[in-house]
Amino acid sequence: MAEPTPNTVVIKTKEMHTGGEPLRIVESGFPVPKGDTILDKIRYTREHLDPYRKLLMSEPRGHRDMFGALLVEPDDKDADLATMFIHNAGYSTMCGHAVIALGRYAVDSGLVRNPSSPETRVAIQCPCGLVEAFVEYKGGKTGNVRFNSVPAFVFATGVSVDVPGYGCIVADIVYGGAFFAFVPDTQYNFRLGDVAPDVIRSAAAATTDALKKQLKLSHPESDDLAFLYGTIVTDGQDDRADIPSTHVCVFAEKQFDRSPCGSGTTARVALLYHKGFVQLGQSRTFRSHIQSEFQAKPVQEVTWGGYKAVVIEVSGKGYYSGSSEFSLEEDDVIGRGFLL
Repeated sequence: MAEPTPNTVVIKTKEMHTGGEPLRIVESGFPVPKGDTILDKIRYTREHLDPYRKLLMSEPRGHRDMFGALLVEPDDKDADLATMFIHNAGYSTMCGHAVIALGRYAVDSGLVRNPSSPETRVAIQCPCGLVEAFVEYKGGKTGNVRFNSVPAFVFATGVSVDVPGYGCIVADIVYGGAFFAFVPDTQYNFRLGDVAPDVIRSAAAATTDALKKQLKLSHPESDDLAFLYGTIVTDGQDDRADIPSTHVCVFAEKQFDRSPCGSGTTARVALLYHKGFVQLGQSRTFRSHIQSEFQAKPVQEVTWGGYKAVVIEVSGKGYYSGSSEFSLEEDDVIGRGFLL
């Protein structure tokens, strides 16, 4: 495995956030992953370049809840760009908050030529497939972004699992570019607005761990996409389309999403559509633990790999927060990355 050395590490990034959730976009200095497809490149990076991920995501340059995007050469001819998603535990298949930020970044940085008003289309190849983003573009300035998800579908409902410390929990399993478990907060005997993040983090992570031991997932296109990414705790307001509904996504290694989670919102709307709580074209607002919001709606029914699926549109805005240049000194062992 290639270890970062003082002679090879000068990594430049653009820093953004969407709804409070960070996105560290790698602009240069990360070794180029090898592989014919984006999934090949993830495998290569995991096996050969993972210390670079740890360097950027972990302390002292990052933290347990840092998130990043590594731009790679697309293998889909229809894509304007391709991206790998990196976090505290490894690599994810989809990230909606990152797509929203990357849409603005792609237009502003010239990755998309000849932007048009009032919206510019940006085709982003994600590990889960091609995602279309539409970037508001007026007077030469970018703004809000909406994206159409890959087909989202309900994998299973009413899955019972014994979660140590919480008893029997009943979850719904849904794919929205990644697989999530959905659990109302009342099953844990708390309300989302009344408890600290670590209380939610512990309950959701314990549920994910328990489900992974008994749940066998499958994906229509690739086994690389068939894993449970996290658990989303909701306020249970599935039938209240007139008010914002809060949910919190805990993913990867107990990572707590500050945003409403774009892929998680995608999956939740697919679940609400499946249960009849939302109709095609009906928009709902979803709120995070820090009160940031995404809007989302189902826009098209599709059949995908034997599943009755739906395409979801999610809207939000990514913001620039700075630029960084990272290096590594020769004797800095700790600086290669750690997590508390």
